[in-house]
Amino acid sequence: MCNLFTVKYHKLPYKSFNFDLIIKAITLKLYIKHMVSNRCKITVRDELKKLGLHLIVIDLGEIEIREDISLQKRLLLAQGLYSSGLELIDDKKSILIERIKTIIVQMVHYSDVTMKINFSDYLSEKLNHNYTYLANLFSENQGITIEQFIISHKIERVKELMIYNELNITQIAWKMNYSSVAHLSSQFKKVTGFSPSHFKQLKNKSRCPIENIGE
Repeated sequence: MCNLFTVKYHKLPYKSFNFDLIIKAITLKLYIKHMVSNRCKITVRDELKKLGLHLIVIDLGEIEIREDISLQKRLLLAQGLYSSGLELIDDKKSILIERIKTIIVQMVHYSDVTMKINFSDYLSEKLNHNYTYLANLFSENQGITIEQFIISHKIERVKELMIYNELNITQIAWKMNYSSVAHLSSQFKKVTGFSPSHFKQLKNKSRCPIENIGE
Protein backbone atom coordinates (compact mmCIF):
# COMPACT_ATOMS: atom_id res chain seq x y z
CA MET A 1 0.00 0.00 0.00
CA CYS A 2 2.83 2.43 0.75
CA ASN A 3 3.72 2.78 -2.91
CA LEU A 4 0.33 4.39 -3.53
CA PHE A 5 0.75 7.30 -1.15
CA THR A 6 3.22 9.78 0.21
CA VAL A 7 3.67 8.73 3.83
CA LYS A 8 5.23 11.02 6.41
CA TYR A 9 6.24 10.01 9.92
CA HIS A 10 6.56 12.74 12.52
CA LYS A 11 8.03 12.10 15.95
CA LEU A 12 5.95 13.92 18.52
CA PRO A 13 7.03 14.07 22.17
CA TYR A 14 4.30 13.15 24.62
CA LYS A 15 4.73 13.47 28.39
CA SER A 16 2.62 11.51 30.86
CA PHE A 17 3.49 10.42 34.38
CA ASN A 18 7.08 11.61 33.84
CA PHE A 19 7.56 9.18 30.94
CA ASP A 20 8.65 10.50 27.54
CA LEU A 21 6.82 8.58 24.87
CA ILE A 22 7.28 8.89 21.13
CA ILE A 23 4.11 8.81 19.06
CA LYS A 24 4.39 8.26 15.36
CA ALA A 25 1.83 10.36 13.56
CA ILE A 26 1.08 9.23 10.02
CA THR A 27 -0.08 11.62 7.35
CA LEU A 28 -0.97 10.64 3.80
CA LYS A 29 -0.89 12.88 0.76
CA LEU A 30 -3.40 11.99 -1.95
CA TYR A 31 -3.65 13.44 -5.45
CA ILE A 32 -6.98 14.14 -7.12
CA LYS A 33 -7.59 14.76 -10.82
CA HIS A 34 -9.93 17.59 -11.97
CA MET A 35 -9.89 19.21 -8.50
CA VAL A 36 -9.60 22.78 -9.77
CA SER A 37 -12.15 24.90 -7.88
CA ASN A 38 -13.56 25.68 -4.44
CA ARG A 39 -16.63 23.64 -5.36
CA CYS A 40 -14.34 20.64 -5.84
CA LYS A 41 -12.79 21.26 -2.42
CA ILE A 42 -16.24 21.16 -0.81
CA THR A 43 -16.98 17.85 -2.55
CA VAL A 44 -13.70 16.34 -1.33
CA ARG A 45 -14.34 17.52 2.24
CA ASP A 46 -17.79 15.91 2.17
CA GLU A 47 -16.45 12.58 0.88
CA LEU A 48 -13.71 12.48 3.52
CA LYS A 49 -16.23 13.28 6.26
CA LYS A 50 -18.48 10.39 5.15
CA LEU A 51 -15.55 8.00 5.64
CA GLY A 52 -14.44 9.47 8.96
CA LEU A 53 -11.13 10.66 7.51
CA HIS A 54 -9.51 13.74 9.02
CA LEU A 55 -8.30 16.44 6.67
CA ILE A 56 -5.10 18.34 7.49
CA VAL A 57 -4.40 20.25 4.27
CA ILE A 58 -6.48 20.75 1.14
CA ASP A 59 -5.27 22.44 -2.01
CA LEU A 60 -6.10 22.28 -5.68
CA GLY A 61 -5.23 18.79 -6.88
CA GLU A 62 -4.05 17.38 -3.56
CA ILE A 63 -5.00 16.73 0.05
CA GLU A 64 -3.27 15.52 3.18
CA ILE A 65 -5.10 13.43 5.76
CA ARG A 66 -4.17 12.55 9.32
CA GLU A 67 -4.36 8.77 9.19
CA ASP A 68 -3.51 5.72 7.15
CA ILE A 69 -6.29 4.50 4.87
CA SER A 70 -7.48 0.96 4.28
CA LEU A 71 -7.98 -0.45 0.79
CA GLN A 72 -11.74 -0.55 1.37
CA LYS A 73 -11.90 3.12 2.38
CA ARG A 74 -9.66 4.06 -0.51
CA LEU A 75 -12.02 2.35 -2.95
CA LEU A 76 -15.03 4.04 -1.34
CA LEU A 77 -13.30 7.42 -1.54
CA ALA A 78 -12.40 6.83 -5.18
CA GLN A 79 -16.02 5.90 -5.97
CA GLY A 80 -17.40 8.93 -4.15
CA LEU A 81 -15.02 11.28 -5.93
CA TYR A 82 -15.66 9.67 -9.31
CA SER A 83 -19.41 10.24 -8.96
CA SER A 84 -18.64 13.97 -8.76
CA GLY A 85 -16.28 14.00 -11.73
CA LEU A 86 -13.09 13.73 -9.66
CA GLU A 87 -10.49 10.98 -9.80
CA LEU A 88 -8.08 9.65 -7.19
CA ILE A 89 -4.72 9.03 -8.87
CA ASP A 90 -1.58 7.20 -7.74
CA ASP A 91 0.52 6.68 -10.88
CA LYS A 92 3.65 8.85 -10.60
CA LYS A 93 3.48 10.21 -14.15
CA SER A 94 -0.25 10.93 -13.87
CA ILE A 95 0.37 12.77 -10.60
CA LEU A 96 3.11 14.87 -12.21
CA ILE A 97 0.88 15.77 -15.17
CA GLU A 98 -1.92 16.75 -12.80
CA ARG A 99 0.47 18.89 -10.77
CA ILE A 100 1.51 20.72 -13.96
CA LYS A 101 -2.16 21.45 -14.67
CA THR A 102 -2.84 22.53 -11.10
CA ILE A 103 0.06 24.99 -11.04
CA ILE A 104 -1.12 26.54 -14.31
CA VAL A 105 -4.73 26.77 -13.09
CA GLN A 106 -3.62 28.41 -9.84
CA MET A 107 -1.49 31.00 -11.62
CA VAL A 108 -3.99 31.85 -14.37
CA HIS A 109 -7.29 31.75 -12.48
CA TYR A 110 -6.58 32.29 -8.79
CA SER A 111 -3.49 34.47 -8.48
CA ASP A 112 -4.07 38.16 -7.74
CA VAL A 113 -0.64 39.14 -8.99
CA THR A 114 0.12 40.01 -12.59
CA MET A 115 1.56 36.99 -14.38
CA LYS A 116 5.00 38.44 -15.07
CA ILE A 117 6.64 35.03 -14.94
CA ASN A 118 8.28 32.57 -17.28
CA PHE A 119 6.06 29.49 -17.04
CA SER A 120 8.77 27.06 -18.12
CA ASP A 121 11.17 28.25 -15.41
CA TYR A 122 8.38 28.39 -12.83
CA LEU A 123 7.19 24.83 -13.54
CA SER A 124 10.73 23.46 -13.46
CA GLU A 125 11.39 25.12 -10.12
CA LYS A 126 8.10 24.07 -8.52
CA LEU A 127 8.26 20.46 -9.72
CA ASN A 128 12.03 19.97 -9.58
CA HIS A 129 12.19 18.57 -13.11
CA ASN A 130 13.81 19.71 -16.33
CA TYR A 131 11.24 21.58 -18.43
CA THR A 132 11.97 19.51 -21.54
CA TYR A 133 11.06 16.36 -19.61
CA LEU A 134 7.86 17.97 -18.30
CA ALA A 135 6.90 19.25 -21.76
CA ASN A 136 7.46 15.89 -23.44
CA LEU A 137 5.60 13.97 -20.72
CA PHE A 138 2.66 16.37 -20.90
CA SER A 139 2.29 16.39 -24.68
CA GLU A 140 2.69 12.61 -24.97
CA ASN A 141 -0.11 12.00 -22.48
CA GLN A 142 -2.44 14.96 -23.15
CA GLY A 143 -2.16 15.36 -26.91
CA ILE A 144 -1.44 19.09 -26.58
CA THR A 145 1.60 21.06 -25.47
CA ILE A 146 1.96 22.84 -22.14
CA GLU A 147 1.99 26.13 -24.06
CA GLN A 148 -1.35 25.30 -25.72
CA PHE A 149 -2.81 24.35 -22.34
CA ILE A 150 -1.65 27.67 -20.86
CA ILE A 151 -3.09 29.64 -23.79
CA SER A 152 -6.47 27.89 -23.45
CA HIS A 153 -6.65 28.83 -19.78
CA LYS A 154 -5.47 32.40 -20.36
CA ILE A 155 -8.15 32.96 -23.01
CA GLU A 156 -10.84 31.56 -20.71
CA ARG A 157 -9.62 33.88 -17.95
CA VAL A 158 -9.69 36.82 -20.37
CA LYS A 159 -13.32 35.96 -21.16
CA GLU A 160 -14.11 35.98 -17.45
CA LEU A 161 -12.45 39.36 -16.90
CA MET A 162 -14.33 40.87 -19.84
CA ILE A 163 -17.65 39.54 -18.52
CA TYR A 164 -16.91 41.06 -15.09
CA ASN A 165 -16.33 44.35 -16.94
CA GLU A 166 -14.11 45.77 -14.18
CA LEU A 167 -11.02 46.15 -16.38
CA ASN A 168 -10.63 47.50 -19.89
CA ILE A 169 -8.86 45.47 -22.57
CA THR A 170 -5.54 47.27 -22.03
CA GLN A 171 -5.62 46.47 -18.31
CA ILE A 172 -6.55 42.85 -19.04
CA ALA A 173 -3.66 42.51 -21.50
CA TRP A 174 -1.25 43.83 -18.86
CA LYS A 175 -2.69 41.63 -16.10
CA MET A 176 -2.48 38.49 -18.25
CA ASN A 177 1.10 39.28 -19.34
CA TYR A 178 0.44 39.92 -23.03
CA SER A 179 3.03 42.09 -24.76
CA SER A 180 0.27 44.28 -26.22
CA VAL A 181 -3.47 44.53 -26.80
CA ALA A 182 -2.81 43.45 -30.39
CA HIS A 183 -1.12 40.27 -29.13
CA LEU A 184 -4.07 39.47 -26.84
CA SER A 185 -6.60 40.21 -29.60
CA SER A 186 -4.78 38.03 -32.11
CA GLN A 187 -4.55 35.07 -29.73
CA PHE A 188 -8.14 35.53 -28.55
CA LYS A 189 -9.50 35.47 -32.11
CA LYS A 190 -7.36 32.47 -33.04
CA VAL A 191 -8.80 30.46 -30.14
CA THR A 192 -12.42 31.68 -30.08
CA GLY A 193 -13.04 32.92 -33.60
CA PHE A 194 -14.06 36.34 -32.23
CA SER A 195 -12.23 39.55 -31.54
CA PRO A 196 -12.46 40.69 -27.88
CA SER A 197 -14.77 43.57 -28.85
CA HIS A 198 -17.07 41.22 -30.79
CA PHE A 199 -17.13 38.77 -27.87
CA LYS A 200 -18.22 41.53 -25.47
CA GLN A 201 -21.20 42.28 -27.72
CA LEU A 202 -22.45 38.68 -27.75
CA LYS A 203 -25.61 38.03 -25.73
CA ASN A 204 -24.66 34.44 -24.99
CA LYS A 205 -21.00 34.48 -24.03
CA SER A 206 -19.85 30.85 -24.02
CA ARG A 207 -17.65 29.76 -21.13
CA CYS A 208 -15.86 26.48 -20.53
CA PRO A 209 -15.68 24.93 -17.03
CA ILE A 210 -12.11 25.06 -15.71
CA GLU A 211 -11.88 21.27 -15.42
CA ASN A 212 -12.71 20.90 -19.14
CA ILE A 213 -10.28 23.48 -20.51
CA GLY A 214 -7.60 21.85 -22.62
CA GLU A 215 -9.17 18.40 -22.32
